Amino acid sequence: METNKLQASVSHFLNQHPKESFTAEEIFQNLNLEGASVFNILVKELAIMERSNRVHITEQGKFSLPIQANQQVVHGVFHANDRGFGFVAVDPAVPDIYISDEHTAFALNQDEVDVRITRAAKPGDDRGPEGVVTKITERHFTQAVGVFQKSGADPEKGIIGEIELRDKKLASYHFDVLSSGISPQEGAVITATVTQYPNLKHPKLMAGVATETIGFKDDPGVDILQVIYQHEVPYEFPDDVKEEIKAIPDVVTDAEKVGRKDLTGETVVTIDGDDSKDFDDAVGVYKMANGHYHLSVNIADVSHYVKEGSPLDHEAYRRSTSVYLTDRVVPMLPRKLSNGICSLNPDVERLAMTCEMEMDSEGKVVDHKIYPSVIKSDARMTYSDVNKILESHDEKTRARYADLVPMFETMAELHKLLLKRRKHRGAIEFDDNEAQIIVDETGHPIDIKVRVRGTSERMIESFMLAANETVARHYSELKVPFLYRVHETPDSERMLSFFEFLTNFGYSVKGSSKNIKPKMLQSVLKQVSGSKEETMISVMMLRSMKQAKYSEDSLGHFGLAAKYYTHFTSPIRRYPDMFVHRLIRHYAEDGIGEDSQAQYVDKIPEVAAHTSKLERRGIDTERDVDGMKKAEYMGDHIGEEFKAVVSSVMKFGLFVELDNTVEGLVHISQMKDDYYEYVENQMALVGRNTHRTYQIGQELEVKLLRVDKDQSEVDFALLHPEKTPTSEIQLPPRQFRNGGNYKSGSRQGSHNKNFHKKTTSTYRNNSAKKFHSTNSHKPSSTSKAYDRKK
Repeated sequence: METNKLQASVSHFLNQHPKESFTAEEIFQNLNLEGASVFNILVKELAIMERSNRVHITEQGKFSLPIQANQQVVHGVFHANDRGFGFVAVDPAVPDIYISDEHTAFALNQDEVDVRITRAAKPGDDRGPEGVVTKITERHFTQAVGVFQKSGADPEKGIIGEIELRDKKLASYHFDVLSSGISPQEGAVITATVTQYPNLKHPKLMAGVATETIGFKDDPGVDILQVIYQHEVPYEFPDDVKEEIKAIPDVVTDAEKVGRKDLTGETVVTIDGDDSKDFDDAVGVYKMANGHYHLSVNIADVSHYVKEGSPLDHEAYRRSTSVYLTDRVVPMLPRKLSNGICSLNPDVERLAMTCEMEMDSEGKVVDHKIYPSVIKSDARMTYSDVNKILESHDEKTRARYADLVPMFETMAELHKLLLKRRKHRGAIEFDDNEAQIIVDETGHPIDIKVRVRGTSERMIESFMLAANETVARHYSELKVPFLYRVHETPDSERMLSFFEFLTNFGYSVKGSSKNIKPKMLQSVLKQVSGSKEETMISVMMLRSMKQAKYSEDSLGHFGLAAKYYTHFTSPIRRYPDMFVHRLIRHYAEDGIGEDSQAQYVDKIPEVAAHTSKLERRGIDTERDVDGMKKAEYMGDHIGEEFKAVVSSVMKFGLFVELDNTVEGLVHISQMKDDYYEYVENQMALVGRNTHRTYQIGQELEVKLLRVDKDQSEVDFALLHPEKTPTSEIQLPPRQFRNGGNYKSGSRQGSHNKNFHKKTTSTYRNNSAKKFHSTNSHKPSSTSKAYDRKK
């Protein structure tokens, strides 16, 4: 066969299959070629075509059409599905890129990759763009964590055992432990550095060297340690940090007071949770002679002790945030600082950074000062005690704090003004429950309590928001390099989809999706308040918003309807806040000239990107531990019946939430009373024959069937389906259905991104409500949804 005709045949064949790739053998067979000599010629011609960019060879050694000049190559993060395919997230504002299982280049979940887009998204088509991973630029999975087993050992190959990987997205992979590391005992929970990733020869095999034993499978607390190590959250402080903190004094020295304003004579208090150990904010309020309010927010001056470039600073940056887990905290700073000299304990002098604000009768800041100070807290107050004073007017508590009661009442007045002002400008508030998991001495969960936020919690929230806004406005107006906390205006296309979704329930929005304002969304929440659709619409609104992050640009905070916003109030637990304090000191001492500004202009974007990324790591770690412990708690209640609310509706079933905030799945295979179809624009499962309908916010009764602690899975069965309300929601025509009841073997669609992107395993611990927490923090109120204080 002539080589030029052979190459033409190959090109013609690949053009007929532009989204697929083939081995040389598959091309040989599809071209109906015969003979070993012809096959050898084909292989040579394929090599020639690859060198001349007429074909592209994949990581798996397959051949496909070459990268065309008009085919965009982008960089993003790969999100794997446990069924092999995945999606690459490039920008929150654009759809993720679908990657078929044969075009992943063996990328693992969260790897950074380059992607060639082979099919762009088309207007009106619910499928997003498709692509091919061309290069893995950075591996996310660099450390394996799990229980060591000697099964599978092969001394001749240098294999001493294996690790069972708990992550569902890695469950199909085998992980060999090599002999060149430590030799763990059977049943030990170990870490191993990954040295071999999946490849063409071993597509489902990884290997690594055991580096550390962190405990044994059934040891108390090892389950949480395993999650900590899986997320690579630094747990132990290095020796140079331990050495550095020895030189830090336990008390404020006279030399440290020089150049600071002495506020030790002013009345300020800390107000925190009952179980809090570190206090990084102390507040004081009084009425001024002109009728205005004077609010003093004093924040622990952590940056005084954490010197730039020191081992302590490098470690704080490496951690970026404290991580709050069920029975422990993985702190950003050593306890000598966080619980000691940096904690604003009562009746002792402490160094602070103060934001002093004068506010008029409408809560508007009419004057302010930001400066370093020395304070002495008058009392360590708890939220519960202040709520007893302000809400229940408890006589004993009011008598105990008689000297402070007038200040608390003035604080409550100011809080109401600030809240009214935020609402007036359009701040969007979401209400949600937050759980506290109670464990026994072995770490086993014995109860789950729902935290109720009272006046004191919301009051402190108002004061912290005011300080954050005031600091951000001050430095934005100075036009100097600074670090901001931003929440950008939602994407117009997402908002248009949300507005269209609202019309299904008879609601409308005044204004354009191309010029979205917070008040527009606030008005939606007012319209739906108290309706059966309220939960569902709140969920969809949150999904339509962008993710809060840190930035060098003052872009404002959409959710808070704030033109200026930063994080200033929690430097013990957040690196950005400590960095903001460092910038404040820098500009106070070195001025705001060009040379002064030049010192940080290049560093701020790095800090913003790094801390935004590690904030998400902390949130994911907290969420995974919560999910695991909630599943463990429910393991003691299998067979019991519960009242629940539908929290999310998917093609494969319902996610439901109990009163104690535990979420679980009612798989569609358990809905045996009918054949259920998923109606996407209504977010509903509708019975084909009975028209029984399930939607978000619906109350129902369930029975606990199964719990898997390792996978944080909780499965329920529906009780009394005959009580389910019916609807007139129209089912899609048969030819357009790709959902339906799994037990009936219904179709699941090809690669519709709205189906594949979130499947059962993905949603287990990332269902509607938890999805939102990745947008910033778990929603509870305006600030809870975007910027938690504690």
